[in-house]
Amino acid sequence: MEKRKKFIINFLYFAIIIAAIFFALQFALTLLFPFVAALFIAYILKHPINFIARKTKIPKKLAAVLMVLLFYGTIGTFLVLASIRAFSFATDLVQRLPSIFRIYMNPVLTDLFDQLEQALEQADSNILDTVDYLWSQFMQSLRSIVSNLSLTSMEAISDVASSLPMLFIKMLLMVISTFFIAMDYERLTGFCMRQLNGWARDIFLQVQKYVVGTLFVCIRSYALIMSITFMELFLGLSLFRVDYALLIALCIAIFDILPVLGTGGIMIPWAVITAILGDYPMALKLFGLYIFITIVRNIIEPKIVGSQIGLHPVVTLVSMFAGVQLFGVVGLFGFPIGLSLLMHLNRTGTVKIFKLKDEEEAKESLEAGFPEKEGE
Repeated sequence: MEKRKKFIINFLYFAIIIAAIFFALQFALTLLFPFVAALFIAYILKHPINFIARKTKIPKKLAAVLMVLLFYGTIGTFLVLASIRAFSFATDLVQRLPSIFRIYMNPVLTDLFDQLEQALEQADSNILDTVDYLWSQFMQSLRSIVSNLSLTSMEAISDVASSLPMLFIKMLLMVISTFFIAMDYERLTGFCMRQLNGWARDIFLQVQKYVVGTLFVCIRSYALIMSITFMELFLGLSLFRVDYALLIALCIAIFDILPVLGTGGIMIPWAVITAILGDYPMALKLFGLYIFITIVRNIIEPKIVGSQIGLHPVVTLVSMFAGVQLFGVVGLFGFPIGLSLLMHLNRTGTVKIFKLKDEEEAKESLEAGFPEKEGE
C-alpha cells in the first residue's frame, strides 16, 4: 500500500511538471517570445561583455550597449543582404518564366496535343464526345483551381501584410529588452535566484548548466549533419553538371534542417518538374540523390544527436518524431534535450525515474546473498 501511494505521489508530481513545461512551451513562450529571445541573447553576450569591460576598463553598461549594437548590426546587415539577394533571384526567375515556358514547356505540350489529335482522328464519335466533355470539365476545374489559388495567394499576402506591424513591434521589443537585460543581467538574474530556496536553486542551476551545454551540443550536431548533407548535395550536383551546384547545395542543406519538409521539399518538386520537361535521366538522378541523402540522414541523425546528448539512437529518433508532431522545430530540439535532462537528473540522484544498471546489479547481488563491493 505504501509503495502504491508513493507511486501515485511521484506520478502526480511529474505529471504537474510535464503539464507546466507543456504550458510554458505552448502558451507562455509564444506570448513572451520577444523577452525570452532577449534574455537568451543577453545570456550569449554576457561573457563577451564581461571580457570587453575587463580588458578596456570601460563601464559594463557601456560595454553591453556596444556589444548589443554590434550583434544586431551584424545580424541586420546579413538579413538585409540576404533579402536583397533573394529578391533579386526571385525577380530574375519571374522575368525568365515566359522564356522557360516557351523553351521547355511549350514543345512538350505541343507534342502532347499533336499526339492526342492524331489519336482522336481515328476514334469513334462517341469517344470524341466523351473526350470533349472531359476536356471541358478539366478546363473548368483548372480555371477554378487558378481562381482559388489567386484568392489564396491574395489572402496569404494580406495576412503577411497585416502581421508585419505586430512583427515589427515584437522585434522592437526584443531589441529594446536586450539592451536593458544585457546592462543589468547580473542584477536581474540575482533577483530571480533570491526568490528560490536552497533545493530549488540547486535544481535550477543544475538544469540551466546542463540544458545550455546540451543545446550547444545539439546545435553542433545539426551543424555536422547539415555539413554532411551539403557535401553529398554538392558532389552529386557537380557530377550531374548542374549550374550553381555550390549555391543550390547550400540552400537545400539549410532547408533540410526544417522538419517534415527537409530535402524532399526541394528535391522532389525539382525532379517532378524535370520529368515534366522531358529530361527523364536528370529526374531519375535527382530522385536517386534524394533517396541516398534521406537514407544517410536517417542513419546518422539519431546516432550523432543521440551520442552527443547521451541517448540511444532509437530513443533519440522517437523523441524527435514526437517533438516535431507536438511542437514543430522547438520539439525537434526540446524533446531529446528534455529526455537527456531527465536521464542526467536521474543519474545524479536528483530525481528517481529510471532504474539504472548499477542499481539493478546491486539489488540482484543483495538478493543472492552477496554484499556490495566497496565504492558502489
